[in-house]
Amino acid sequence: MGTKEHVKEILKQIVHPETGQNLVDGNMVESIAISDDRIAVTLVFSRSRDPFMNSIKRQTILSLEEAFPDMKDKVQVLIKEGTPRPAQPEPQKTTTEGIKNIIAIASGKGGVGKSTVTANLAVTLSQMGYRVGVLDADIYGPSQPKMFGVEGFMPSAVKRGELELIVPAEAYGISLMSIGFFIAPGDALVWRGPMATNALKQMIHQTDWGALDFLLIDLPPGTGDVHLTILQELKISGAVIVSTPQQVAVADVRRGIGMFKAPKIEIPVLGLIENMAWFTPAELPNNRYYIFGKGGGAALAQSEEIPFLGEIPIVQSVMEGSEAGNPGVYTHPAIAERYRSIADQIVKNLK
Repeated sequence: MGTKEHVKEILKQIVHPETGQNLVDGNMVESIAISDDRIAVTLVFSRSRDPFMNSIKRQTILSLEEAFPDMKDKVQVLIKEGTPRPAQPEPQKTTTEGIKNIIAIASGKGGVGKSTVTANLAVTLSQMGYRVGVLDADIYGPSQPKMFGVEGFMPSAVKRGELELIVPAEAYGISLMSIGFFIAPGDALVWRGPMATNALKQMIHQTDWGALDFLLIDLPPGTGDVHLTILQELKISGAVIVSTPQQVAVADVRRGIGMFKAPKIEIPVLGLIENMAWFTPAELPNNRYYIFGKGGGAALAQSEEIPFLGEIPIVQSVMEGSEAGNPGVYTHPAIAERYRSIADQIVKNLK
């Protein structure tokens, strides 16, 4: 048998075709009652003879029976025709008020090294004297715990006034929060959209961030529910785009840039980083092999009229260090110099 909260999550998947709102957020759910032998839901429609009333009722029954097989033929949906109760959301209590700059690190597709770039940028900014945090918002593939070598961290809670907050991990001077801290290594997250976004909201607003100069958000690839949640929940100072030189990656990342530039979003794109720009073997330090093509990132930045922040080459020791929880800026001076140049430009472009 499910709980009321579980039933609500199911009802959030059902959208009224005319209003575009789900049943819960549209205040159409008046009551939920659960017993051993039935689930009863009362829905309120704002107008009589709503043309979608019957289809929504059927969809509600089918969705609940699918989620709770033991309740087959035991789901009851009552309909009321009238005015839904006005929404009276409580003011959001948040721990993000002490953060000066929030930067979204995004990519058009996976596998371009976005998480590695996020970790190294965070460490670089910390080395420059800034107070830095990282929010691993890649709900379905969290990798920042591995990047910082804190995979076994178990978050604790601390009381701050009326709020019970989540204590973030600390590594290399960085405050780090990730969904990876709450699941066993290797476990797959099979969550519906609202469940994922609710977990993300909790990490955003209940982490004990304290006072930060920068919060870097490692976004999942592409565009989707997580991105929209971040844009709605936080005041983003700017976005940094990570790409590789291949044309297919360039085509994908163009759509990501378009998301930040879209009307009603209009988040400044601080620049584009071309990762995996070339490969230099350790035994041939003067050679460059452009195995993924050359110049795609710079050309895209020019055509999109955004700053080109620089190129990051493929370095085997840096990749191995990331897997071991050692950011490359600590182990490779040439890489550290490139990230410092990129971080300087990001700070400059924020002003």
